[in-house]
Amino acid sequence: MSYVTRQKFAAPLNRDQVAQNWHQRGYSCDVFTDPPGREWNDFVHTTNELVTAMDGTLRLMIGGEEIIAEPGDEVFIQKGVRHSVKNVSPSTTHWLYGYD
Repeated sequence: MSYVTRQKFAAPLNRDQVAQNWHQRGYSCDVFTDPPGREWNDFVHTTNELVTAMDGTLRLMIGGEEIIAEPGDEVFIQKGVRHSVKNVSPSTTHWLYGYD
């Protein structure tokens, strides 16, 4: 399964444009701000999730597959699949996430 759509959104990322796109597709849109090295590990949701880095770089592990997401890449995480997200940038990263 392909989890990532490269350059789905043009950089620099416009949060309002992403939110509008996601809302049209039935997803919420919120932002996380994470310091370097911050990890969110072993989550499983009952809904599908979308993730897009606004700046910086994220490493996602989805169902055992590693994905590196750069600004503008959209990552799809299917409901019921174990996943983790880590800020692998040397600086603070802002990223969007939403659920259907």
